[in-house]
Amino acid sequence: MKIAIKISLGVLLVVVIIALMSSFYTVEENEFACVKRFSKIIDTTDEPGLHLMIPFVDSVDKFPKGIMIYDISPSEVLTSDKQSMTVDSYVLWRIQDPLLFYQSLGSSLVAEQKLDALTYNALKNVMGTLAQSDIINQDDPTERNDIYEGITQNVSELAVSYGIEVVDVKIKRLDLPEANEQAVYSRMISERMQIAEKYMADGEYEASIIRNQVDKEVNIMISNAEVQAELLVAEGEAEYMRILAEAYNSDSRREFYEFILALDALKASLNGDENMVVLDADSPLGRILLNP
Repeated sequence: MKIAIKISLGVLLVVVIIALMSSFYTVEENEFACVKRFSKIIDTTDEPGLHLMIPFVDSVDKFPKGIMIYDISPSEVLTSDKQSMTVDSYVLWRIQDPLLFYQSLGSSLVAEQKLDALTYNALKNVMGTLAQSDIINQDDPTERNDIYEGITQNVSELAVSYGIEVVDVKIKRLDLPEANEQAVYSRMISERMQIAEKYMADGEYEASIIRNQVDKEVNIMISNAEVQAELLVAEGEAEYMRILAEAYNSDSRREFYEFILALDALKASLNGDENMVVLDADSPLGRILLNP
């Protein structure tokens, strides 16, 4: 009997210890805790520390409190001009109402599946109102922030009914399917070529204006220089004639000058090997040559 009593007391002590240990649960600073009793939530808390519950009756489910990231698989959407595009995105989200979250979804895995569907529908709705050229272009990327904000707002308005707060929807990449990628690239190359040709034409036009202006100024400068040169030549010849007139202003000087010119003419005519000059004996040169 004593042994049976000791065993019973030992078993009771173990049960009491287990019951005491099962009467507490801890909540971390980055967690929500939902206390369930017979599959029904009776309490939710995000206060960190040690909390009480009824052992063997109550159970606790915990959910992360911080912001989580869900990477969505790339999906195809259609633009307003019926062009297909591939969108690669991710969602930043967190649990806002743990009670509503547990009642409507129950787990983070189910929540991510729901976010996947909500985000795809938002992408499809927003992209369906835009032409492909509104999305893929050479404009400032910040101009597309309105598109991303519209997608985030769309998803957030739907997710709040599941106790979820959507912090942001980020688009990592907007791409083209392989079928029409080359066609879009060709169109973009053609547009760039047209812009380049316009720049070249404008440059040639400006260059022709500059060349014509320079040619005009050069011609004016050359004409002015030629006029100035002619004036200088005329002034020089006039001065030469004045000096010449002063040098030979007497009969003896004039005769000497004429004699020198005659000698120069004779010298110029005797520049060959067998040249012959016929002179009158009464001419000044003839008299000098015959009677030196």
